[in-house]
Amino acid sequence: MQHRTALHAQEILEVNAKLEGLRMRQKADEEKLRLAMEERQRKIWEGIEGVIKAEEDKVKAVLEEERKVKEEEERKRIEEEMRAKALEAKRLAEEMKKAEEEKKKAEEEKKAAEEKEKREKEEVETLRLQAAKELEEAEREVTEGKSRAELGITKPSEDWMAAHDHLIDMKTNTMRTVKADQTGKAEWSKWRRQITPKIGQITDDEKEINRISLQLYQILHPPDAAAHHPAIYKALLSSLAKAILLQAETEVTAEKKSAGPLARVAFNLLETLDGFAQVFFSKLVQRTGGWPVPYMVPPGIGEGPWANDEERRKALHEARRKAMGYRKASNGNGDELETASEYSARVSGIMRVYFHILKFAPQQKPLHVLFQLPRYWTWFTRILMDKSMLVTATGAQLIYTALDVMGSYARKIWGHQWNKLLELIYEGVTKGYDAGKTIGGSTAEGMAARMRIQLEVERILLGQES
Repeated sequence: MQHRTALHAQEILEVNAKLEGLRMRQKADEEKLRLAMEERQRKIWEGIEGVIKAEEDKVKAVLEEERKVKEEEERKRIEEEMRAKALEAKRLAEEMKKAEEEKKKAEEEKKAAEEKEKREKEEVETLRLQAAKELEEAEREVTEGKSRAELGITKPSEDWMAAHDHLIDMKTNTMRTVKADQTGKAEWSKWRRQITPKIGQITDDEKEINRISLQLYQILHPPDAAAHHPAIYKALLSSLAKAILLQAETEVTAEKKSAGPLARVAFNLLETLDGFAQVFFSKLVQRTGGWPVPYMVPPGIGEGPWANDEERRKALHEARRKAMGYRKASNGNGDELETASEYSARVSGIMRVYFHILKFAPQQKPLHVLFQLPRYWTWFTRILMDKSMLVTATGAQLIYTALDVMGSYARKIWGHQWNKLLELIYEGVTKGYDAGKTIGGSTAEGMAARMRIQLEVERILLGQES
């Protein structure tokens, strides 16, 4: 019984030992399983975290790219704003500079205009005083019993005849003397050839005008050579006058603005060259007939005898046309003369230069009476009294030319008296100066010139600048 109990106890111990072993193995297995589960879970979480991190990295990369794009866009926007601000600042600076320049220019132009207006007023006042003085002297001399010739008060026919006689004297005496001697002829030709190129160089520049004027003066008075023989000097004066007038025929007829510079050169020479005034006026009459006087050359000019009245009429007509300055036709058909319209255009170009000369105020000494300002008034009073000139298209064209050159200027000088003369002209182109007769006649050229006169008179009386 005791043995059985001991055996039972032994068995119990063995069972317990086995159970303990089983518990230990179970515990070890559980621990191993736990560790395996933990490892599995760790790996699972590592995988999950890796995926999450990868996704986070992707998101971060996208966000970083978006940030960089936004930063680049912001940088460009800022740069563009800065560039726009810089351009705006530059534009404002340029506008301010331009505004300053324009303001300065406007001030300079205003100052120049004021100075010009002041000079013109002074010139007008000087001319007023001069005209008043001349009138006073003339009246005094009349009371002292001096003749018309001594006072320079001449008739149109006398002025024309004086120019005509001067031309004849030049041809029969001066040029004959020059051409009679080969040396004299060569000397004249040498200096004459220098004139035309210089006349062709004239531009609307004060320095150039003065330079060319001096060079032309030195042709007549060589600084490094002996003085010309009197006949050669006079012949050169004639060549100089002809060159100026030919330039007027070509240049001024094409562009009226070129008359001013050409007239200025002529004026400078008239003021400095002795004897040039008479020569220039006679050549002026030769190229334009009686218009500078003005004077309608009488029909009796010409030579006979004639076979019959018809031959006499034709001869006198041709002689008169030539005396009135008609030139050969530009087409070169023999002795055929230029047309009336060609004649009017050419004469108008020359007379525009003449009227400009009358406008200039002398600085050194009074010019010859034929080139003094009162001659402008004389020209109008004479042509308005000569109906044979008023009826022609050329007469109308020259009245317009004279008004265009200095009609407004004359109003500043003669005031109310000039207005009255303008009203007389206006009546002549609208109502007529005689029954059924208007200035310019009935030709197309005359009617066109008449309309130009009307518009010009209206402009002057309204005080508008041309």
